[in-house]
Amino acid sequence: MRGIDDLIGKAMELKKKGLRSGEIADELNVSRETATWLLSRAEKKKAPAPKDIFVNWNQIGRSSQRMSLISSALADMALESLPEANIEVVVGIVLSGIPFATLVAEELGADLSVLHPKKQRWEPEKQNVKGTISHNFASIEGKKCIIVDDVVTSGSTAHEAVELLGELGAEPLAIAVVIDKKGLDSIVGVPLLSLIKIGRVE
Repeated sequence: MRGIDDLIGKAMELKKKGLRSGEIADELNVSRETATWLLSRAEKKKAPAPKDIFVNWNQIGRSSQRMSLISSALADMALESLPEANIEVVVGIVLSGIPFATLVAEELGADLSVLHPKKQRWEPEKQNVKGTISHNFASIEGKKCIIVDDVVTSGSTAHEAVELLGELGAEPLAIAVVIDKKGLDSIVGVPLLSLIKIGRVE
């Protein structure tokens, strides 16, 4: 994708395939607000543009070797930041965090768990939607965990993950991401470790 028109086109293409706003946001690595704005622009509605940037990591995602190398860097960063910790479970956030989390778990010799965040089911008219931990993967109860995702856009998904893990009796030690668009050091007191931090000069 090269510009805003390409991004709008991709958002509409994903909507026609049945994806909801939250899923479109995840696919395009933008905030939910930006996804909604892109769809409104496609429908010729006037609305002020949100402050956001989009990330296209297709060159990483299309290559299992590149994914493995990036995941090794994430695992290395987690080990460096938590040298004494016994990381028992790596929690991957659906959708784009899963391949990274799988490879990080393998590298750390940890179990793998999967979190479905509420943004996957988010629509403006829905209230009180919560994320869930998949029962098809490792249990997190009583375990020391790290959360793995591709991009932190607003921090809301990572915030939700930390709170959900706490509610389920897990101990979140860190959040490891490839890109932090928000420039945060921690989320709800849990260290945010990012390979790349994006800052905005205004």
